[in-house]
Amino acid sequence: MAEVICLCNSVFDEDLREYLDANPINSIDELREQAAICNKCMQCQELVEGEIYLARVRRQSASGQF
Repeated sequence: MAEVICLCNSVFDEDLREYLDANPINSIDELREQAAICNKCMQCQELVEGEIYLARVRRQSASGQF
């Protein structure tokens, strides 16, 4: 079951993971620039940064760099 990460934008963890897996985002600032998923409410920053990190690890693992 999906959990809400950002109440302001109604972003669910599954949607964010799917977006991050499809787009090589390396920071929350890049996410803010490229997607309407994240604004600067800062309430969800730690959760979003954690998801960005995990997506980067998944990409590295998939490419054999990890």
